[in-house]
Amino acid sequence: MNPVRLAVAELRRLTSSRLARLGVVALTVIPTLYGGLYLCANHDPYAALPQVPAAVASDDTGATLPTGETLEVGDEVADHLVESRSFDWHRVSRTEALQGVHDGRYSFAVLLPSTFSADLAATADFTPRPATVLLETNDANNYMTTIMGNTVIKQVSASVASQVSQTAADRLLLGFNHIHDDLGKAVDGAGRLGDGIGTAEDGAARASSGARSLASGLHDLASGAARLHDGATAVLSGAERLQSGATTLASGLGTLEQRTAALPAQTDRLADGAARVAAGNEEIAGIGRKVAGVTSDLKVGLGDQRQALLAQLRAAGLDDAQLALVDQRLDRVDSLVDTADGRAKEASADLDRLAAGAAQVATGARSLAEATPVLTDGIGKAASGARRLRDGSAALESGLGRLVAGSARLQAGATKAASGGDALATGVAGLEDGVHRLASGAARLHSELAKGRDAVPNPSDAQRKATAETIGDPVDVTSTSMAAAGTYGAGLAPLFLSLALWIGAYTLFVLVRPLSTRALATSQRSLRTALGGWLAPVTVGIAQTVALYLVVSLALDIRVAHPLLALLFLGAVSMTFVAILHALAARLGAVGKFLGLVFMVVQLVSAGGTFPWQTLPGPLQAIHHVVPMTYAIDGLRRLMYGADLAPVAGDLGVLTAYLVGALTVSTVAARRSRVWTPARIRPQLSL
Repeated sequence: MNPVRLAVAELRRLTSSRLARLGVVALTVIPTLYGGLYLCANHDPYAALPQVPAAVASDDTGATLPTGETLEVGDEVADHLVESRSFDWHRVSRTEALQGVHDGRYSFAVLLPSTFSADLAATADFTPRPATVLLETNDANNYMTTIMGNTVIKQVSASVASQVSQTAADRLLLGFNHIHDDLGKAVDGAGRLGDGIGTAEDGAARASSGARSLASGLHDLASGAARLHDGATAVLSGAERLQSGATTLASGLGTLEQRTAALPAQTDRLADGAARVAAGNEEIAGIGRKVAGVTSDLKVGLGDQRQALLAQLRAAGLDDAQLALVDQRLDRVDSLVDTADGRAKEASADLDRLAAGAAQVATGARSLAEATPVLTDGIGKAASGARRLRDGSAALESGLGRLVAGSARLQAGATKAASGGDALATGVAGLEDGVHRLASGAARLHSELAKGRDAVPNPSDAQRKATAETIGDPVDVTSTSMAAAGTYGAGLAPLFLSLALWIGAYTLFVLVRPLSTRALATSQRSLRTALGGWLAPVTVGIAQTVALYLVVSLALDIRVAHPLLALLFLGAVSMTFVAILHALAARLGAVGKFLGLVFMVVQLVSAGGTFPWQTLPGPLQAIHHVVPMTYAIDGLRRLMYGADLAPVAGDLGVLTAYLVGALTVSTVAARRSRVWTPARIRPQLSL
């Protein structure tokens, strides 16, 4: 008999009765029940998270920022969680939240302390401290809720950190705006300062020129004061001589007056003396006229020099009070000069009259005897005038002495003023140089401030908001997938499809005989016997595969990228699993069936169907690379999710190797089974 006929005979045996056919149907739907129900229960558990009860309690009392704003982040976070509907959130008190987690009404609770906002606001005072969020869990409710709660806490922390960073960044950027505006004002002020210093620079240049002119004028004033002093000294010398002559004249006229008492007796002698006196008087009158001319010239010269002196002193920097004092002193000098001039003119007139009288005396000496009373009277008048001339010349001498002393002081003051003018010119020149350097520094200050202003960002409100939002949440995660499962159930489907096919293959050998006893009793070749024993359960396994695939892809709506290839691959997996379990049952009997169950458990924990296989312990990582379910899961993932199909060929290669190896073991078992042993006739363990 060929293998097909052996398989058909076994299938007829399995369906020989109604109860047997029901058993075959049951075996066919076992993988569907296992895989379908499990995937249905875990199809998309995350979509049902809003049905999971959770509590949030906020005791946050808020905080007041230095700007006066009120910060109430705790209530905002609690309201955000409730509005997010990520879980079935309940806003309750802290006590109620803890009691609810304890008695199982809430899966977990998020607790916000009273200092939550204050801790966040502490950075404004440069005393930063982290804000605390308490997650209260109870693994007795469900361990997964603890993991979910930790995820929620991370999201809350990231959200609050983003808000805090965004607020801080917005204030920082607003500070840049203020700095930019202040620097703009500083630039404008520096510009005005530069303009003012430019004006000061021009003024300093003019002041320097004026100071040089003033110094030159003060030197001219000192020179004129020296000349005035020399002239006043010369006039004083003439006045001294005038006073001496006037004294002599007064003395002589006094003597004459005394001696005129004997004039009648001395007429002849008087005529001679009168002639001499007339000549002397003429001489004195000439001197008097000269003195009167000198005093007149002095008066005119002092008037001319007075205005020039006051103008030069004003230019030298004397204030009005000082000029008034000088003017008062000059008034006194003018008064003295006027007095001296008047007296000199009176004296000159007297001398002229004396000369005329002397002439008359000389003329009338001869008739003196007849005119003695007149002569005596004239002599008396002459003596009186001489005395007045003497007194006037003395006063003139005194006034000129004071004028000489004043001119000396004027000369000394003018010399000092000239020295001060030189110092002033030097200082103003230094001022001009300093103002020039100041102008250069102001220009540089304006330029550097302008550069600083341009270097400081000045974002608009929209730019500041966008920048703050980017700083607060700088990473925009765009998730792309080369192959996407879509749902949690689809992600687990490769594992549970493979596991369901293994369980389905395992249950087949509850009813199916690994090797046909009829074939073993004949001379049938061992390979045909092994193939015949394998084909019967493979047929049922293919039916299991089709039923499982239809339920998963249609009823559970799990998307399959390559439907036909995935179905064919599942068929190959079923054939391989049936071959492995057939080999174990054919070679070891009940022990082999038990080992098939153990092998399933080993594959379940090492195939990497849930977590990445790199997370497994070292020994299980080594097993991962050799068990067939690893390659079944890998191939199904690629065919279902639409990944690169090149590795599928390698997966099929490994499964084919297991298939061939298992059939080889079954062939060896068929050959050995031709010999009946006591253990086969009466086995110690039977399943």
